[in-house]
Amino acid sequence: MPSSSASVPCAARLWVSDTSRCDVLIAGAGPAGLLLGRLLAQAGVAVQVVDPLQDLRCGAFSSAALPLAAVHHFQLPEQVQAAHWSQWQLFGPAAERRAWAAPEPLGAVLDFGALRQWLAQRARAAGAAVQLGWSVRSWEPAGSGARARLRGPAGLERQVQCRWLVDATGQRRALIGDPPLSHGALVSGSGVEWLLQVPPEAWQPWADRLSFMLGSHWVPQGYGWVFPMASGQLKLGVCRLQDPRRTQPPLHQLLRQLQARLGLEEARVLDRHGGLIRSTIRRREPHQRGPLLALGDAVSTGNLLGGEGIRHAMASSEVLAPLLLEALGGRSEALAAYPRRLRRRLGWRWSLSGRLARRTWLGLQSAHADQRLGRLLQGLEAGSSAADLSALLFDYRFERYGLRALPYLLGWR
Repeated sequence: MPSSSASVPCAARLWVSDTSRCDVLIAGAGPAGLLLGRLLAQAGVAVQVVDPLQDLRCGAFSSAALPLAAVHHFQLPEQVQAAHWSQWQLFGPAAERRAWAAPEPLGAVLDFGALRQWLAQRARAAGAAVQLGWSVRSWEPAGSGARARLRGPAGLERQVQCRWLVDATGQRRALIGDPPLSHGALVSGSGVEWLLQVPPEAWQPWADRLSFMLGSHWVPQGYGWVFPMASGQLKLGVCRLQDPRRTQPPLHQLLRQLQARLGLEEARVLDRHGGLIRSTIRRREPHQRGPLLALGDAVSTGNLLGGEGIRHAMASSEVLAPLLLEALGGRSEALAAYPRRLRRRLGWRWSLSGRLARRTWLGLQSAHADQRLGRLLQGLEAGSSAADLSALLFDYRFERYGLRALPYLLGWR
């Protein structure tokens, strides 16, 4: 999440001369940073988690749709689940509408702000120090660890000496930096989402289902969505991959067009937010630089196919935590296994899903591309259940579709 880049006049800065110490300093109180903080604190590690936000309910930019397996795995309580869904609804490539329904819930749409608050509460209960309003401005190796300079409210500055520093700042990669091109180019996507208040009769057609709008007539080089929230509230959004080769219409213009086409133009907008996703396709970028480790979206756990980040970022915390505990116990070489174990956790289908995302979304800007997508959707409609569609879109199980999907994936039709 972006921190303010505005400089603070020297006269307004207040320097705290004492240097605090901890075992691990985590920059970023997103789902990945907060989960890692809790896992380490539960093992007795002295952890500080800092974030420039002073209220974790702000900047709730994630659409936050998760499959039920992820909800159960991370033991997410009802208080962070705004709605459940048991259906898929796909519009496009033109006026077509396709629907799949399951008898039981397949997943949840989370309240992202409530999720971060809950994660912060659990981290604090485990003993982690979660300090809001603070950001890491710079760092340097120092002795057997790192020294970080932090800036807080009203220009207050202080230093923290830590054994390990973790970059959990998301796609900004504020500390680890962007990977060199030799490790794979970053593919970028941008999205805008509005939280709408609608009357019950307008909310009901979107309840219990994830709805996507696909095709260049809806969102060129991207897609739109409507997700249910609490009764009377909907998330309306658009996302697309950035293509430097052509001029792309403004996202807010596409969102307003989508709102009108779906008959939601009279809805009251309760919140507007947006964000970026930036990931490499093959995930071969550096995960460590001396005492600095990168986590979550800072090592490309944002999946480009569906714009997903939460569960994959939290998975990276579960992978890193035991290795970091080994390193704190004197086996620093254990961290060399971090990239390999994270690749294994994300699975062999990861790079395939990234290639499919780049091919599908960047290519979705012509009638020919719409026809190709339409043929794929017809094939899925013919013999797939709602659970099958979830396995395809959340677990990237493309091989389940055999000859129906392979020609599309390889570009043969």
